Amino acid sequence: MASASFLFSTLSIPISREKTNPTISSRIRCCEDTLGNPNLKLIDASNGKGMDRFPEKLSVARAGSCPRPRRIILVRHGQSEGNVDESVYTMVPDPKIKLTQKGWDEAEGCGKMIRDMIESDGVDDWKVYFYVSPYARTLETLRGLGRAFDRDRIAGVREEPRLREQDFGNFQDREKMRIEKVLRNRYGRFFYRFPDGESAADVYDRITGFRETLRADIDIGRFQPPGKRTENMNLVIVSHGLTLRVFLMRWYKWTVEQFEGLNNFDNGGMLVMELGDGGRYSLLVHHTEEELRRFGLTDEMLTDQKWQKTARPGELNYECNVSGPSFFKHLS
Repeated sequence: MASASFLFSTLSIPISREKTNPTISSRIRCCEDTLGNPNLKLIDASNGKGMDRFPEKLSVARAGSCPRPRRIILVRHGQSEGNVDESVYTMVPDPKIKLTQKGWDEAEGCGKMIRDMIESDGVDDWKVYFYVSPYARTLETLRGLGRAFDRDRIAGVREEPRLREQDFGNFQDREKMRIEKVLRNRYGRFFYRFPDGESAADVYDRITGFRETLRADIDIGRFQPPGKRTENMNLVIVSHGLTLRVFLMRWYKWTVEQFEGLNNFDNGGMLVMELGDGGRYSLLVHHTEEELRRFGLTDEMLTDQKWQKTARPGELNYECNVSGPSFFKHLS
């Protein structure tokens, strides 16, 4: 469904040695407990075959029973003091810059839109779980979002430092930063590293680590206690404009050129990754092509999002420009 809420601005295995007759032999005791009793046989959730020789796969087998969250919702923080007056960055540490009153209003409004979107599913067992950057403006945005939900709807919150804003180098000199941003445009938005700070490529590296944590959390159902698991879990990631664009780049394996064509969300804006029929997340389940073009998706990226709507986890899109033949069109 289209939504006006999409806003833009521009084991180790123990080895035991035991005596059998007069000789000493060694064997792996992965199928026994410490008393030598057989372990409970593990069953592979995908093909039903025994996994008694591979106890390290237990978590994978268990993960198969945990449904994937219905959505991953990306939210940019509301308007901050630094968005209104850049001189704030010269006096206040970036992590301590707070929301304006308008930013609080944007956060609360975004929370209501998320709740309305989830309630439109017409289900009773839905919940939300939040991952949040530790910066003041994102923590305040989280609190604004949270006002839209009853306490029993919130499955939990995790503060995640890897979701922080791109580091621009501690206190900022306004004139120097103006020059740096001009140089960034000349050098390239992805690879340009601010002095004493980060490049978008640096952010990509830490977001790669977060993505693996997120995938593991999803696979083992870390936010879904046994007996309380639901297909109607919604994950909300509260972060910063560039960080969220890099997250999408990493998730969908977009190229550097494609990343540099993306635009920022508005403050308090959101982008929704929703499960398609095959079990993968696509931006086109919730958003329209027009909305995604405004964000900066190209025809090729939209074609891949259409594929994501019906593809199954583990499948590859061999026509996608990051894994298929399109890198070599000049050879045709």
